[in-house]
Amino acid sequence: MYNVVIIGSGCAGLTAAIYAARANLNPLVIDGHEPGGQLSLTTHVENFPGFPDGILGPELIEKMRQQAQRFGAEFKAGAVNEVDLRQRPFRINAGKDKYETQALIVAAGASARLLGLKGERELIGHGVSTCATCDGYFFREKPIAVVGGGDSAMEESNFLSRYASKVHLIHRRNEFRASKIMIDRVRKNEKVEFLTPFVVEEILAPKGLVEGVRVRNTETKEEREIPADGVFVAIGHNPNTTVFKGKLEMDANGYLVAKHGSLTSVPGVFVAGDVQDHRYRQAVTAAGSGCMAAMDAEKFLEEHKH
Repeated sequence: MYNVVIIGSGCAGLTAAIYAARANLNPLVIDGHEPGGQLSLTTHVENFPGFPDGILGPELIEKMRQQAQRFGAEFKAGAVNEVDLRQRPFRINAGKDKYETQALIVAAGASARLLGLKGERELIGHGVSTCATCDGYFFREKPIAVVGGGDSAMEESNFLSRYASKVHLIHRRNEFRASKIMIDRVRKNEKVEFLTPFVVEEILAPKGLVEGVRVRNTETKEEREIPADGVFVAIGHNPNTTVFKGKLEMDANGYLVAKHGSLTSVPGVFVAGDVQDHRYRQAVTAAGSGCMAAMDAEKFLEEHKH
């Protein structure tokens, strides 16, 4: 039986663990599908406060983990496959392991959708990125490609045009899902070139770093190669919330709904990080919401002492 179980070991989960451990709650952290979350897939992080020279994503995660362990947080590997939130203590299954807890913090994160191309995942941090705000700065005066047709693809194209010499916006259809105002804004941007209706067939990286993409026109079948030092995949994120379907309130896209900070539709269950945030999705905002969830959980346990 635990006071607090935290699902997820990214920025949000680890910050929650630091705060809960320092409050003598002896939290258990269940690592989840991607131990370390999305930061473990990034290379250089330059926008997390306190590191003037930047820090590698996996190193930042490792430091947070050590900090939580130092105060008494316990860690278990595994992904949660079932939860029973009908009454307290809540029951959690992760593989063959079963846990009971008086309070639960869900910091399971969201996974960026990828194109599903060969070698794409291995090239993350070597020219492939899913976060313009995190990585745009590294492509100063270089040509890049953005793949997607929604608001986030438009936003990323505009943002990246501050750094890149040229932005190729690649979308598989001639129509965009993005709002008209966003499309108009990007069309006025001289640095952005629209490539429709094209799909990316291959990311070209003969030496282990992205050098371009091979694209195919979905109507004419014409193929061409586009030089690009970076490929930004902007086709959305999937929140890791499948096990909470029908158990916690979600929005239309499957993100958990947070009220008054980190509270959910079930008393004693709190949320933090990208699992409830489809807007900011930054390491620092995830950390902040992890702090909020731990403080809310501590207050809840104080008020519900048996």
